[in-house]
Amino acid sequence: MAWTTTGDPDAFLDAAGDFLRAAPAANSVVLTTVEALRARGAHGRAGTPDPLFAWWQPAGEAVGGAAMHTAPYPLHVGAMPPAAVAALVETLAADDHALAGVNGEAAASAAFAGAWSERTGARARVFRRMRLHRLATLVPPDPPPPGAATVAGHEHRDLLVAWYEAFGREIEEPARDLAPAVDDRLTHGGLTLWIVDGEPVALAGTTRAVAGAIRVAPVYTPPEHRRHGYAGALTSHVSALILADGNQACLYTELANPTSNKIYHQAGYRPVADFVDVDFSA
Repeated sequence: MAWTTTGDPDAFLDAAGDFLRAAPAANSVVLTTVEALRARGAHGRAGTPDPLFAWWQPAGEAVGGAAMHTAPYPLHVGAMPPAAVAALVETLAADDHALAGVNGEAAASAAFAGAWSERTGARARVFRRMRLHRLATLVPPDPPPPGAATVAGHEHRDLLVAWYEAFGREIEEPARDLAPAVDDRLTHGGLTLWIVDGEPVALAGTTRAVAGAIRVAPVYTPPEHRRHGYAGALTSHVSALILADGNQACLYTELANPTSNKIYHQAGYRPVADFVDVDFSA
C-alpha cells in the first residue's frame, strides 16, 4: 500500500527525515516528539503501546507523507495526497490499530476521519481547530509588565508538573503522567518562568531545536495571574532567544480563543496552516 510502519524512531527518521525537515514548522510536532523519545532512550511509556511511525512512499517516488501515533494521543498526520490517506486508513484498520482520534493538517485530518468512520463505524467529532503560526518580525510588549524571565530549574519541578497538569485539564488533553515531559524539558533549558517579586506567575516551554525550528509550548498562566501581560512578555522573551540562535519560532493557537490569537499576532506571529483535532467514539 506504499505505507511502511515502524516502532523505531531512528528507522523512521532515516526514511522520512528529509521529507519532514523540508517543512520544519509544519512538521514540528512529529520532529520534536521523535527527538524527545530518542533523547530519553525510550520508545514508549510504561502501560501504553509503543509509538507507531509511518511514511508514504510509492514505488520509485520520494516520501510524500508521514504519520505518528503515540498513545494516549490521537494519530497525528501531516499533509499528504488523498490516495495516501485512504491507504493509511486501510493499513491501520487491517491491523486493528485502536485510535482515539486524529489530528494534524486540516485537510488530511478531515479526510482521514471521514474514511476511518466509514471503514470502522466510529463516530467522528471535531474537537478543536488549531492554527500554526511562525514568527515573522518580533514585536516585544511596550511597556513590558513588571517582572523578569528566568530559566526554570529542578527546584521548580513540582510547580512545573502542577502547571502542566492544569494546562492539560484546560485544553482537555488525555490524563497522563506529565513528570517525564517536564523532566525532559529541564534537561535542555526548555522551560522558562516569568517571576514577579520572587513569585512565578507564568510559564513558557520550548522544544528542542530540530531542522532549524523551535516550537513554543506550552504557554500557561494560572487564573489568578492572568490579564497582566505576563504570558505575552514571556513568549516574546523566549521567541527572541530562538531568533538569536538562528532558529525559526513557531506555535499553535486554538481558533476559538481570540485572546491568545490577538496576543501572538501582536508579538509578530503570522498564520502558516490550519490543523484540526477529531475525536472518535464507537
